[in-house]
Amino acid sequence: MRRGCIAIGEIRCDGCGRIIRHPERYLAINEEGGIEVEEGKTSRYCVECSLSRGYARYKVEKGEKILTFLPE
Repeated sequence: MRRGCIAIGEIRCDGCGRIIRHPERYLAINEEGGIEVEEGKTSRYCVECSLSRGYARYKVEKGEKILTFLPE
């Protein structure tokens, strides 16, 4: 399950190891071995890692560019 979150403290990205600080957005996802599952380890990815792994995308809505973590 994917959850778009806002950091309230310092969280480390599981992709690049960068510290995600308040109030940056990040993705929390349950996955095992790179495959999304219902139960399992929760991985946290910064916006850049989420975009590169295909978990996030930008879409245009009402003339505005919006970042979304939801699948198409």
